[in-house]
Amino acid sequence: MYRTLSFNLILAALSLTPVGLLLAQEKQEPMSIDKLAAQALATNPEIKFYESEIAAAKAGRRVAGQLRNPELDLEIGQKRTSGGDFSAEGLAYAVSVAQPIEWPGRIGLRKAIANGDIQLALLGLERFKTRLSGEIRSLAFRLSTAQDKAVIAEEVSNRFNGIKDVLVQRETGGVTPLLELRAIDAASIVMEKAAFEAAIEMQKVLLELNQLMGRRADNPLVVMRAEYDFPETPSIGELMTEALTNNYRMHIRRAELAQQGLRVSLAKHERYPTITVGPYYSQAKAGEREREAGIGLSLELPIFRNGKANITQEQSRRQQAQATMQATARELEREVATAALVYKNSRKRLQTWSPERIQSLQEATELADRHYRLGAVPVATYIELQQNYLEALEAINDVKAEALEAGLELEQLIGTSQSLVKTESTSRPE
Repeated sequence: MYRTLSFNLILAALSLTPVGLLLAQEKQEPMSIDKLAAQALATNPEIKFYESEIAAAKAGRRVAGQLRNPELDLEIGQKRTSGGDFSAEGLAYAVSVAQPIEWPGRIGLRKAIANGDIQLALLGLERFKTRLSGEIRSLAFRLSTAQDKAVIAEEVSNRFNGIKDVLVQRETGGVTPLLELRAIDAASIVMEKAAFEAAIEMQKVLLELNQLMGRRADNPLVVMRAEYDFPETPSIGELMTEALTNNYRMHIRRAELAQQGLRVSLAKHERYPTITVGPYYSQAKAGEREREAGIGLSLELPIFRNGKANITQEQSRRQQAQATMQATARELEREVATAALVYKNSRKRLQTWSPERIQSLQEATELADRHYRLGAVPVATYIELQQNYLEALEAINDVKAEALEAGLELEQLIGTSQSLVKTESTSRPE
């Protein structure tokens, strides 16, 4: 079963808002972090945007492979013939149908560019899904740790309040009992502040999670705490090599460079004019009937616009694409090195913090509480132990969050389809 914040604590943190009442009253079924990530991928509204981009790119592919529409030309008028004593007039008209014919290979280039647009749209969708899954897992873990911190801070605060009730019932003769009471009261205020801040942080993370999952901001949510396994990762050099090969940004940059190369080829190809050819027929009647039929041909003369400016423009953009790809590669190497260092250092620290140490701290706080009531433990030791217990738990959760975020970032950077950090969901005791 899951421990949740008390009704009073949530109301205090949320200032008696309707959202606070809703979260306090409703009992939610805990959801695992992996289930939350899968649900977000199914309901996030931004995914529809990327899917629409893919549909638009596929429609552009169909258009790129089509011939240009034929052109219909119709002329009609009056013809008059005169000469000597002869004069006649009548109807005259001409009709022609012409088909623009592209130079061989031009349609193929446009198809290739359109296929590249589809590839870019697909890469954009996959990159977004990967980042969204990582953000959901990170936020869900932060939410679960904030829930833990709020619960433990409230437990310590209640422990201090219980001690205060004991001290008030005792005889307060002398300065020492009075000072102990004030010290416990001050420590209780600090713990209440910690619980308050944890509850606020919990709600902030919840609002962000609901947004990413495409839900109302005030929807309640309880996250099942998951213990993560942080395995050893390859060397930084190997990670960099894998990132340069598989990273989505590098895939996109390479696709953009290939696209730009095709655009340069298309610009060179478009220097040659399109030929328009087709049959025509004309008839005029002015005393005599005249008919004419044949095949017409027309093409643009590249005198003022010869295509050199377009070629230069596309070649400059290709150079920009090359520079962007190189800059992205250097940026990826830096990001991989940073994330790997954070992950390795966090993992090293977590290996020295065994669960037995936290268990012993918890048992020490309970032991100190019992013996302080009997007068066998000084007030300074009692307060320090209670506060250090909460701070130690917070430190461990912070390092776990750092390791998780660094591991998730590494997953995205190296473009792996397998999780570097895996979860093993466990229910927290009541």
